[in-house]
Order: sequence, then C-alpha cells, then structure tokens
Amino acid sequence: MKKSTLLLLLAGLLAAPALAQTTPPAGAAPAGARPAGAPAATRPVLPQAPQGAGRLEGTVLDAATKKPVEFATVALLPLAGNTPLDGGVCDERGRFALKGLAAGDYRLQISFIGYATQTLNVTVGQGLTTVPTVQLASTAQKLGEVKVTGEREVVETKPDRIIYNADRDLTNTGGTAADVLRKVPLVNVDPDGNVELRGTSNVRVLINGKPSGVVASSVADAMKQIPADQIKSVEVVTTPSAKYDAEGTGGIINIILKKNDLGGLNGSVGAAAGTRSSNANASLNYRKGKVGLSSSANGWTFYSPNRNDLTRYLKSPNGTEQLSLQQEGDGFTLGGGGFGRLGLDYDPAQYHNLTLNVQGSLFRNAGTYDQYNNVLPVGNVVANEFSRDTRRGFHTQSYDLNGSYTRTFEEKRREWSVLAQHTRNRNVQAYNLDQFRGRSERNEDKTYREESDNLARNLETTLQTDYAHPFSETALLETGAKAILRRVSSDFDVFTSPARSSNIDPVFNPLRSNLFDYRQDVLSAYGTYGFSASKKVSFKLGARLENTRIDGSFQQQESQNSGVEQNYTNLLPNLSVSYQPGNPKKPGQTLRLAYSRRIQRPQIFFLNPFRNAADSLNVSYGEPGLKPELTDSYELNYTTFIKGSVLNFSAYARRTGNAIEAVRFVSNGVNNQTFRNIGRNATYGLSVFGSVKPLPKWDLSGNVNAYFVSLKSPSLNFGEGVGSMAGYSNSGVMYNLNLNSSYKFEKGLSLQFFGGLNSPRIQLQGRQRAWAFYSMGLRKNILKEKGDLTLNADNFLQATRNLNSILDTEQFRQESNNYIYLRGVRLAFNYRFGKVSQQPQKRRRGIQNDDAKQGEGGGQGQQ
Repeated sequence: MKKSTLLLLLAGLLAAPALAQTTPPAGAAPAGARPAGAPAATRPVLPQAPQGAGRLEGTVLDAATKKPVEFATVALLPLAGNTPLDGGVCDERGRFALKGLAAGDYRLQISFIGYATQTLNVTVGQGLTTVPTVQLASTAQKLGEVKVTGEREVVETKPDRIIYNADRDLTNTGGTAADVLRKVPLVNVDPDGNVELRGTSNVRVLINGKPSGVVASSVADAMKQIPADQIKSVEVVTTPSAKYDAEGTGGIINIILKKNDLGGLNGSVGAAAGTRSSNANASLNYRKGKVGLSSSANGWTFYSPNRNDLTRYLKSPNGTEQLSLQQEGDGFTLGGGGFGRLGLDYDPAQYHNLTLNVQGSLFRNAGTYDQYNNVLPVGNVVANEFSRDTRRGFHTQSYDLNGSYTRTFEEKRREWSVLAQHTRNRNVQAYNLDQFRGRSERNEDKTYREESDNLARNLETTLQTDYAHPFSETALLETGAKAILRRVSSDFDVFTSPARSSNIDPVFNPLRSNLFDYRQDVLSAYGTYGFSASKKVSFKLGARLENTRIDGSFQQQESQNSGVEQNYTNLLPNLSVSYQPGNPKKPGQTLRLAYSRRIQRPQIFFLNPFRNAADSLNVSYGEPGLKPELTDSYELNYTTFIKGSVLNFSAYARRTGNAIEAVRFVSNGVNNQTFRNIGRNATYGLSVFGSVKPLPKWDLSGNVNAYFVSLKSPSLNFGEGVGSMAGYSNSGVMYNLNLNSSYKFEKGLSLQFFGGLNSPRIQLQGRQRAWAFYSMGLRKNILKEKGDLTLNADNFLQATRNLNSILDTEQFRQESNNYIYLRGVRLAFNYRFGKVSQQPQKRRRGIQNDDAKQGEGGGQGQQ
C-alpha cells in the first residue's frame, strides 16, 4: 500500500503542471538560430542585411497532412540575386521569425529535405508582417530513385555518447547483433558472446531505449536472436544522468532497431546463407496522416561444433603441485529461432501522441557432448576414469508489451509522458547423461545416469511518468517517478541413479532439487537541472532516489526452507560540466567532465541456486544472498573536428565497492563456480577514437582503449566444508582496439574491412588469453538500387579460436582450452520496395530499465 501511495503521489505531482493551462506560445527562434534538437547544418556567412524595426513571421505546414514541418530552412532573398540577406529554421511548431529587418520588398524561400522548395514575394513594413501559411508539397519517389548526397558516418561522437551507425557498415549484412556489437567503440564481445563495456560486464543492454524479455536470461543468447539487418544504430552511454535508472555501473548500450519514419507503404525482404549461420527477414511499414504501423520478423539457424580440454593441479601447503584431473571433450550444437515486432503510432491531435508496441522471440538449441575424465588420486580423492555422453537442450520464449502517451506543448522542450510495459521470459534448460567406465560407450559398461530440467520465469511490470519544463532557451528541469516490479522463479528437478543399487535408472533426488521464488520491487524518483552559465559553459546536475525491496524463498524438500530479505534506499547523484572554447579556427570543440554514482543489483543469473552438474567435476550455481554493488564513475572527455575529421579523447576512472565477481574453489575434487561480493574493483583508463576521410570515397575510423584494473578481496568465505580463504588480488593493464575501413567504387560497388584485437583478460583468480577478429564485406547494388548482394567473410584465415584461460588460487591451478569455430562465409540478399515521403518526426518517449546486473556466459549456464 505504501509503495502504491508513493507512486501515485509522485505521478500526481508530475502530472499537475502538464495538465495545467498551456503557457502562452514561446517566442520563435531568432533569425539564424537552430532550435534544440534540430539537425546541424552548414550555413554560409550572410552579407549584412539592412537593419530596421521590421519583423517577419509565419508557419510552414505539410500540404498533405497539415502538420508542421519542423526545422524547415527559411531564407530571405533580395528581389534580384540569390544571396541570402537573412534566414533561420522553423521550430517544432513549424513557426519561423526574422527580426530587425528594413522595410521593403523581398523574396522568401522555404525548403526542407523531401519537399519541393517554395519561393514567394513578401513586403516587410515597420512592424510585424505575418506571412500566410506556407504549405510544402512532398516529393514522394520510389525507393532506388532517390539519390542520397549526404550520409552519416559509421561512428559519430556526441558530448555524452558514442553512436555506431550499424546500417552504414556492410560487413554486418546477414549477421547478428553480436557481430554488430563487436564493432562498437569501447565494447568487447568475446567469442562466447559475452558483452563488456570498458572492461566490465556490468552493463545494461536496452532495445529501443527499453528493457526486453529477449535479454532477461542471457545477453549472449539475445544477441544471436536479433538480426543485424534490423539494427539502425547502437548508442554507448558511459556516464548516464539521473534520468536513467541507476543500474549498469559500466554504462548503457542501447540497440536502436530500424523503424518507419516515412510516409506511404514500404518494406524490405532479405535472406542470408552461411557456413556458421543462416537467416531470413522481412519488414513492412505503413504511415498515412495520423497513423503509422511498423512490423518486422526474422527466422534464423546456427550450427557450431566445439572441443575443449582441461588440466587441473592441486596445491599442497608447501606449494608443490600434483596433477589431479585431465578432461577432453567435443560436441556439436544446433539452434535457431525467430524474432518479431509490431508497432502502432497514433497522433489523435496536435501535441498528443500514443504508441503501442509488442515484440517477441523464440530461441532453441540442442546438442551432444562427449567427455573423457581421468581423476587421479590426490589427497582424499579416489582415482576414477570414466566417460560421459551428455545431451543438452535449451529453449526460451519471451514477449514485451509496452505503450506510451506523450503530451508536448507549444513551448519547445516542454513535455509530459506516461509509460507502461510488461515483459515475460520463460526458459527451460535440460540435460540427460550416461556415464561409462574408461573410454567405453557400451551399454554393459554404463554405470550411472542423470537427468535434470530447470524451468525459470521472469515477469516484469514497469510504470513510469516523466515531465520536462524549460525555464529558458538554456535551462531545463526534468523530473520523473518509476516503479519496477519483478517476479522471478526457478523450479529445478534432478534425477540420479540410486546409490548402492544395480538399477541405474534415474529417480528423483530431493537434495539436489529446489523451487526458488524471488521478488524485487524498485521505486524511484529523479530530478535533473541543466543550464548554461555562459555561452561557453553549461552544467547538468541531478540525483536519483531508489528504494529496493527483495524477498526470496527456497522450498527444498527434506530440508529446512530458507530465504533472503533485503530493503535498502540509495541516493545517487551525478554532475556534468561542458565547456566549448568557441575558437573559430577549431569549430566544434567540446570538453566535458562528468561524475555519477550508480548501483548494480544482481539478476537471477547470479542469485539462482540451481546447481548445474552436467559436468560432475566442474559445477556452477548462484548465490541468493548477494548484495548490490555501488560504483563511483568519473570521466573527462574532449572532442574536436579538424578539417572534416573527428577526434575524441577520454580519461575515466571507476571504483566499485562490494563488487560482484565470479569465484572458484575445489571441494572433494570438484571445481565450484559461484559468485561473491568481493571487496573492490577499480579501473583507470584512456580511450581515443578517430574518424577521417583520406580520400573522398574512403572512410577510415578506429578506436584504442587501454585501462588498468585492480581487483582486491580481503577474504572469501565459501561455506561449510571449505571455510574462508586468504584474500585474493589481481591487477594489470588491458586494452582493446579496432579499425573500420570502407571504400566506394563506381557502379554501386563497395568494399569494407573491420578488425579488432583484445588483450588478455584479468580476472580475480586468473587470466584469459587475448583474441582477435576480423571481417571483410563486398557489396553490389542491383535492381536499380532497390536491392543489394553482399558477400562477407569472417576470421577466414583460421578455423578456430582458442579461448584459453588459467585459474590460479591457493588451492589449485587449472588451465583450459576452449576451441571455438569462428571462421564463416555468408552470402546475403536484400530488396527494398514501396513509396516513401518525408514526415515530420514526433517527440516520443520510451521506458528505459537499466537496473539489474546482467548475466555472463550465455544461456547454457544456470538460469
């Protein structure tokens, strides 16, 4: 009741100013000014116009829809000649205003992309002259007949984020979101698909600015489900403001899918076939007047052989090592699924917008794995030599349903929105195995059988309201409230062969089965205020207050039930200062200093006590008692433009207390992997990004990120039978770099190359070997520019990558080699159809949940 009352009170406070009488219209932008949010445009230096007291005002509308044409260009010309005397751009209502004009006769020219330019004669008097409403006619053309003269760069830098335009990178064609993320500056994706941002996996992945059931169980699996052809861009926000949820200590990765912002009926179809994966996708969009519909769907398959080996040495108190385990294994995985979206956009009246979206996904994989185990007699461990034939299966399904109402006003940047979302994810992980003596696989040598299935559910409901109020052209207040209600469960049953019985058929094992229910409610409110202290200096400061309540319970049979309860409140401030030198010789320079305090709550991957024992000598499970992390982040960022080139330099520091890290220990010859709140995780780094055009048709960009990481834990308690161990610490320098190059030939032919290198990864108890990746793509435009054919080759010089890792603790040293098949070739075809016309974009809002620590290691671990 208290939670509901708090949310309603906050919503009421925020709604009140929005429901009040609309304020008088704000003055139009002065001549030559660019409204906030308008696209920057190069503007020639205007000759000095005759000065006077005349004013010229008017409105520009779309001739078909009668809607305002936002940011249309207005130029005041003399009666003879084409050199502008004055000019500006329309605001979000399509209004323009030119001031300080001398009385006389002029020509007024209005233009905007996608519309026919219109010129009319006007007479300016000594006071206000109002121009009759100007209606611009759309220049709808068939796709393939529009000649694009200006294009976005592959990578763009903004003061608070880096944007990777995936649709401009042809090496993505026919691939998946994992292929896309590997090319995003500051982001690492290892061969297993695990995502890191500036060296930390504590990152929140959003889709279109919203959380999604697709990523609820595993980011690695989710990135396989989203086709690269449906991704427009990827935004990386390293120091989010209080407007964002306070989760994601490393930052936010926002994957923006393509959507329909054009009028008419249009769409695309595509297919790709390759040696590692294949897919087919389609989209269909329609927009007319007040209504817009968008849809897309895809299906895909992947196939992946694998092999690995492992060697473990146990350490004695005097430091000597004894070989205790040798393992060899190989297998094959086949999987696939589908992903679909459907969206409705409706504008019932001016300044009002409604949206409704639903998306869903299916994912399946199954595989076999054969493993030979040789256990040597060390300490109290008995020698044993056996083989296991394991059959694994995993399937998940999810959907997201969200809607929003956005109320805009005549006053620029003033906005109120209400949003709601419901997300559901359900997945089942199962395996069954047969164990044999030695290397045998004969039925008469079968000694043991085991079966297990784990049903996990994740339900999430979000309610949110936001209000933005401008006090001036440079001052903006933003406030909001939010409630995230999560209900998670994990129901797992294990069946094993009875002990001391000749019958090895599996029976229910209550000691290894459990039902885990987890409830998490997060109530939050925030406020941010941005303002300019001068023409060169601007500030943005804010804070977010979040209350978290957690209730978890366990219902294990034949044992005492237990649970976990947590209730805590955090105040999380942030501050950023931007400075623009304004040197005319170096336009576009920006210096930004930012600080933020963020929180990281563990997701079910880290909490789920399900014990995955498919490999009886290497098991993994979660820790329900984990507490949240708190991180202080600092960043100094400098961006400059030099003769068409972009350079971005960033220095950053991140200090995390109570950090959640994976830990391993050996008990009775079994390596246990779980999670603990260790003492501290500190990172200090530098990154450089550059983009240049050596030739008019050659684009070249690259990123280098180097950082020092320090992990320290005073002590680790592993529970009964193992106890506490001395503190661990590990530190060192890590780096990653990438290079993207593209060249456009004549007749619609283009070539692109991408390559990257990641240094060895430092972990609390070990290290992981470095890895490199690269891809080349060749594209040819066909069918009168409506279609294209793309040939891509990935990591083609070597069949596999060895993801070697070494664990080194006071108990044991273990080295494993995991050979992952990454070499692949794929051929993709894409065709676009329909007619389009330019439509003014609306201000819309979307839910952004980024408040739970994401899982690592893909969907094959515990869920």
